[in-house]
Amino acid sequence: MAVCTPLLRWWGRLEVTGAELLPESGPVLLAVNHDSNWDPPAVGNAALPRRQISALAKASLWKQPGLGWLLNGMGQIPIERGSGDTGAMDRAIAELRAGACLGIFPEGTRTRGRVLRARSGFGRLAQAVPEAQVICVAVEGAGKVTRLRPRPQVRVTFFLPAEGGLRPEERPADLSRRLLAEIRARVPIPDLAPEAAEAAGADAPDARTPPRQPTERGR
Repeated sequence: MAVCTPLLRWWGRLEVTGAELLPESGPVLLAVNHDSNWDPPAVGNAALPRRQISALAKASLWKQPGLGWLLNGMGQIPIERGSGDTGAMDRAIAELRAGACLGIFPEGTRTRGRVLRARSGFGRLAQAVPEAQVICVAVEGAGKVTRLRPRPQVRVTFFLPAEGGLRPEERPADLSRRLLAEIRARVPIPDLAPEAAEAAGADAPDARTPPRQPTERGR
């Protein structure tokens, strides 16, 4: 967080709205959109004056040298994605019952410009710990924080879901879908086509420059 703070708050002009909704203690579940690798530190920085956020992170990150030590220090919980990792869920439930603030990506992974279905994990945590406060988080612009031009604008908005947490008779998967729909109403999935075209254009020849005529040797 110390390393990311200047990049996000100064260069990224981090703008935080609704942080006062975060309880300073007690179990909290944050549902967050996931469009870039910079979403977790953006949300963590935005919440840091009130809470430290723990998260479920893919277990493969612990295999990278030095990163596992850092993730453990941040209280992250490794999970084997797509394998029904009950051990990680049990630990997440235990942490939540002990009063942790957990950030969960209902989409499960970065969108990469795609529409992804909401996974049921968030709803299952809300069902297991009904006393946890459920809060939505919309993150916008974090993926552009490392770009030089134009200067990025990172926005993190905390807001309460319109219909609250898990309702009676509501299935966990339905809660995840409902919250994700509310978040995406505020932050649509970024269209990566312009960025891809820009990257391709950087390598393409300038259309205004006439093609070089072949030399005698080339003929």
